[in-house]
Amino acid sequence: QVQLVESGGGLVQAGGSLRLSCAASGSIFSINAMGWYRQAPGKQRELVALISSGSSTNYADSVKGRFTISRDHAKNTVYLQMNSLKPEDTALYYCKVIIRRTPLTVTTEAVWGQGTQVTISS
Repeated sequence: QVQLVESGGGLVQAGGSLRLSCAASGSIFSINAMGWYRQAPGKQRELVALISSGSSTNYADSVKGRFTISRDHAKNTVYLQMNSLKPEDTALYYCKVIIRRTPLTVTTEAVWGQGTQVTISS
């Protein structure tokens, strides 16, 4: 089985900082990409940031310049450093990992974390 463990969510004042982490473990041959999504009440889930197995990154326009995604390959862990937080950043944040289970297949699958709540007070 593949397991994702998320941590770092919580309550913080506007203008503050928070760092989320997501560690992947289990039957994983390779990780193609790791990313963060978020979903606020009444809104659709959206991509926040993505990092590939190389060094390529992508960010939502709303978080560029404030959020930074990074990856520790040795620990199979992805981080999201969130600075200058705003009330509109309040959402349930989900970690997503694209993996290949074995070297015998070219197909990939997505594994989702359970979600961690981020609340920014106004």
